[in-house]
Amino acid sequence: MSQSSFTESENNPVNPAPLALTALAVTIKAWGRELGFADVRITDVDLSQQEAGFQAWLALGYHGEMDYMAAHGLKRARPAELVPGTIRSISVRMDYLPQDTDAAWRAYEKNRLNPEAAATATVSLYARGRDYHKVLRSRLQQLADRITAEIGPFGYRVFTDSAPVMEVALAQKAGLGWRGKHTLLLNREAGSLFFLGEMLTDLPLPTDTPITPHCGQCSACIDVCPTKAIIAPYTLDARRCISYLTIELKGSIPLEFRPLIGNRVYGCDDCQLFCPWNKFAQPSTLSDFDVRNGLDQATLVELFSWTEEQFNQRLQGSPIRRIGHERWLRNIAVGLGNAATSATEIIAALKARADDPSALIREHVEWALQQHGLPPL
Repeated sequence: MSQSSFTESENNPVNPAPLALTALAVTIKAWGRELGFADVRITDVDLSQQEAGFQAWLALGYHGEMDYMAAHGLKRARPAELVPGTIRSISVRMDYLPQDTDAAWRAYEKNRLNPEAAATATVSLYARGRDYHKVLRSRLQQLADRITAEIGPFGYRVFTDSAPVMEVALAQKAGLGWRGKHTLLLNREAGSLFFLGEMLTDLPLPTDTPITPHCGQCSACIDVCPTKAIIAPYTLDARRCISYLTIELKGSIPLEFRPLIGNRVYGCDDCQLFCPWNKFAQPSTLSDFDVRNGLDQATLVELFSWTEEQFNQRLQGSPIRRIGHERWLRNIAVGLGNAATSATEIIAALKARADDPSALIREHVEWALQQHGLPPL
């Protein structure tokens, strides 16, 4: 997280006149678009209306093993406590569909989830390219540098899914979109396939207006969720979510969810694929999110053969690398167990790791072999 000291800002106070602040806000938005952000909006940081709901969600345990969600208490809903002096959030969104995405991408991705196509691995769209944390933080820092060059030192910190900040709530309040029933932010012109980031600042910039929600009576995201993780509109039980199970969960994937995961080996896009608003999803203007390592076409057997060295080398700079080789193999073993056919190469791949040093991998490999009618090892 980059920052220009708020103390420095206090020693060199920036107090432009209202007209100057309005002009600065317009300029900041233009600079943001030049840096690859699809939209830039500004909001105050009063999230007090989010506190009760967040506390209730934590109390029900819906965050699962994501202890960091509770670690900072209500500071997550109080940006000014996280970064003293904060009065505004410059919130941004950045599209992540690869630049060469075909117009029929939704149909193609849906077809990948067909049991007959289950020998192919499915990696969440956002994770097929470069790690978005690095991309957004770098661009936000460049934006901050431009502001500093224009007005002098000011107080700020930049974030993207990297600190206890309620990004969706800030983005919604800034007018970047509305919270969908799947809890993700939606935008009429871009669906939900974008990343969010923010710059918390002490600049008293004019704020933007939230927009009206447009989900209406639609329940496509709720209906299609394989594990029924969206237990009610706007309420997600992360413990049931395939993204949580394949990324955040460190131990064994519960037996009840393994068959429902299908061939999804990192994340899940179902609630977004079937959301009508994502017919408007926009390809990224950056090459950073172009597919790497053939992750849009790789087979389960191919990915299961990667050694730890190959995993670390090939996924250098990828968000996938953070789960580590062990969990990667755990996830793929489940996918192989769910494959529609008991092809020779699938059984051979599983047996090759039946004696893996990791008890976690062995457990999931044994389960997968049993799914293909083979007796316990």
